[in-house]
Amino acid sequence: MEEVLNERKRKILKAIIKTYMETGEPVGSRTISKYADLNVSSATIRNEMSDLTDMGYIVQPHTSAGRIPSDKGYRLYVDELMKEKEAEVAELRDLIIEKTDKMDKVLKKVAKVLASNTNYATMVSVPQYSGNKIKFIQLSRMSELQLVAVVVSDNNTVRNQIINLDEEMDDQTILKLNLLLNTNLNGIPIQDINLGMIARLKEQAGSHSGVVATVLDAVAATIHVDEEDMEIYTSGATNIFKYPELADKDKATELISAFEEKHELADLVKGQMADEENTGIQVYIGDEMPIQTMKDCSIVTARYELGDGMYGTIGIIGPKRMDYENVVDSLKELKNHLDDVLKKKKT
Repeated sequence: MEEVLNERKRKILKAIIKTYMETGEPVGSRTISKYADLNVSSATIRNEMSDLTDMGYIVQPHTSAGRIPSDKGYRLYVDELMKEKEAEVAELRDLIIEKTDKMDKVLKKVAKVLASNTNYATMVSVPQYSGNKIKFIQLSRMSELQLVAVVVSDNNTVRNQIINLDEEMDDQTILKLNLLLNTNLNGIPIQDINLGMIARLKEQAGSHSGVVATVLDAVAATIHVDEEDMEIYTSGATNIFKYPELADKDKATELISAFEEKHELADLVKGQMADEENTGIQVYIGDEMPIQTMKDCSIVTARYELGDGMYGTIGIIGPKRMDYENVVDSLKELKNHLDDVLKKKKT
């Protein structure tokens, strides 16, 4: 069973991590002994650091006398930081800003401000719809051999689909199909429409099963998220050159490529949207990173909400020794920044 860290070990680990984040250099016991709230000798600190090394929270690089945090050490630090900051970042989960055609300008500015404030790289995805339910479906005649299907979700997303017919359909049949579709689908979460439900509806529609299939395609299209179409704004990618551990030519090239191509960033956003429980701030450290080319980095992400089931992701990417506290605070301040921008748009 893994030993539980006592208060002194926690303080020493926190001091090592904060010092390493500031300097980027291995941290020795003499440096840690300068922290006034510890009130212990360098010898005691050396013993505690030896225990922390044995437990896997810090490591000794090469022949240096100092220690640096391991991924496990960062993880403990971040988990405890998240608990401390939970009340402060709760506002972010409730972030709601009005939809506007100038949203792209707002989000680009958000990415730029975060990159400037943190000195790390940032990403902001344009919000996508998530978890929609069907509000109603309306089939109407356009011409003798054409219908239009209007699909409306509960966030008032509207999708129109033209349906070509092999033969004319009378008003009574159109009415029956409207009743069939609305009786079975109204209020149903779109992601809950499965193959069994589709097969049953097509069977009930009889010779008009093709019409039902086309309508269901339109339903699926109301929430389809394609990483090729997903808009992601990035800023501060060149900030990674400021950190020696990321400035290696091959590593830097891969990281810059990830920011330019954006496919992996889109995959990250899709994964977060698929996780309904992910409503707050998430931290990925080192090997926890879902993006292969960023295994030497950490990324802090937050899912923001624009209301009506619209969600997007904000991410801050930097070295594993990033200033997590400042990053979390920057995300918290995002709400005030967006509010200020939108107030100016209204006046």
